[in-house]
Amino acid sequence: MPSDKINIIIVDDHPIVLEGLKTMLKNEPLFHISEIFTSGEGILDVVKLNDIDIVLLDITLPDISGIELCKEIKKISQNTSVIMFSNRSERSIIMQSIQNGASGYLLKNTSVKELIDCIKGALSGNIVFCNEAKHIISKPSQNELLSIPRLTKREKQILKLLAEGKTSVIIAEELCLSSLTVDTHRKNLLQKFQAKNSTELITLAIQQDLI
Repeated sequence: MPSDKINIIIVDDHPIVLEGLKTMLKNEPLFHISEIFTSGEGILDVVKLNDIDIVLLDITLPDISGIELCKEIKKISQNTSVIMFSNRSERSIIMQSIQNGASGYLLKNTSVKELIDCIKGALSGNIVFCNEAKHIISKPSQNELLSIPRLTKREKQILKLLAEGKTSVIIAEELCLSSLTVDTHRKNLLQKFQAKNSTELITLAIQQDLI
């Protein structure tokens, strides 16, 4: 792959989107489209074996969530900037993408100038958004604001320790509580956040800036 160019991978399961992105980027002399994928299969191998600068990544793929794939790419190559390119406009999805290592989030109605500017911004180490995504993340919906649960001081302590990966036994020791009491608080937290498990609980808490 050319070492003097910006090597880009495009991942999207819609051929018309792939062609559109190729057309949008081909006039930039420094950009080189290294690979094109319609699913997640094979991407990690390419990233592992090559110097990939940018991955333009759709969220909805036939075999894996783009958000999860982003996380895996960043494990392999911290130097590769992943920019999500999606029709999904929910604030929670945008925030979750960034939390999983994405360097930016673009909606598919993004202009050519925005796309190119965001790629260059990500290469400079910035977190980048198209204008519409900036607007979405700056204004939480009323439903999001209403859904933020009220936590007791003890629940906040336990939530923070859970986010650090600590078990109920260790949390009980640190807070001088019984394991049963910690488990009770954890169950209350799951109920308040309407979360299925601790991983989802932590993700929701991060999205709502509670930890």
